Amino acid sequence: MRYTLAVLVENKPGVLARVAGLFARRGYNIDSLAVGVTDNPEISRMTIVVRGDEKVIEQVIKQLNKLVDVIKISMLSEKESVERSLALFKVSADSKTRPTIMQIVDIFRAKIIDVGSKSLIIEITGDEDKINAMERLLRSYGILEVCRTGKIAMNRGLKSVSYEK
Repeated sequence: MRYTLAVLVENKPGVLARVAGLFARRGYNIDSLAVGVTDNPEISRMTIVVRGDEKVIEQVIKQLNKLVDVIKISMLSEKESVERSLALFKVSADSKTRPTIMQIVDIFRAKIIDVGSKSLIIEITGDEDKINAMERLLRSYGILEVCRTGKIAMNRGLKSVSYEK
């Protein structure tokens, strides 16, 4: 099973390395990791997606809580949170295929962000299934390059992963 953790940490050098090192030492793989500063510049938020059973997740949370720079950990449920990823696809596109690719982009509510003489760069945001579906369709046109972010997620409603000093 896949679990999504929102981890608030002190925004200091080396924190990401310590968190990633914890996973590596325990032999746990990180499926996705996204890190960014919060509205408080002293605090960063990590969204970590990890695979395992409940015992693995319990162990991960216990180990994360032992790290000095970790402020708060929350497990986000798929039903109670909104999650998004971003992907960029560079696709071969000549004068014959360009109109069809542009239709695919419109259907997925994606954006063409760069136009070259023989290629397009397409930006798409959404859940993993949406991005994977678009990638499958674009493969037949020749994907030249792919760049994907890790998942970011936030609880719906008033429930938040915040820290008040």
